[in-house]
Amino acid sequence: MTDIKTAKIAILSTNGFEQSELFQPKKALEAAGATVHVVSPEAGSIKGWKDGNWGDSVDVLLKDARAEDYDALVLPGGQMNPDILRTLPEAIRFVKSFFDADKPLAAICHAPWLLIEAGIVRDLSLTSYKSIKADVVNAGGKWEDKAVVVDNGVITSRDPNDLDAFSSKIIEQVAKSLHAHNAA
Repeated sequence: MTDIKTAKIAILSTNGFEQSELFQPKKALEAAGATVHVVSPEAGSIKGWKDGNWGDSVDVLLKDARAEDYDALVLPGGQMNPDILRTLPEAIRFVKSFFDADKPLAAICHAPWLLIEAGIVRDLSLTSYKSIKADVVNAGGKWEDKAVVVDNGVITSRDPNDLDAFSSKIIEQVAKSLHAHNAA
């Protein structure tokens, strides 16, 4: 029950994303058969961070993206990327719309800042990069020091060392969600 060939998944990112936290889940999701779009407030391409600047192309502008068009949302971390995105009301609306629609929502590293800003972490069990543990707890989340935590469709991980577990859990949760929606 891990067939996600019909899934369409958005990765919301902007300049300053952690390179591995965007590329590794994207590669795993595409290898599992999903269509993956990089959604960004920036047109053209965005720059990530790994031993200097690298880039990735933007498939869909944030202003044109709608949760209804996707089966799941992935939020890569890095420090700059989620810090920039959490200041953009349209990014927060996009994130919250996945939670409200009961669609898988995955965040790694510093990306739970977006979940906090969207007001969805209260009473959720989740993890993050250790430096934002207090932010998660202060927002009412139950922080756990685990490679991956899933609660109410929200998938979280700590850092690039957890990417294999994070990517596998996203695929598993997307497959479950697709199965549940097709059965309904």
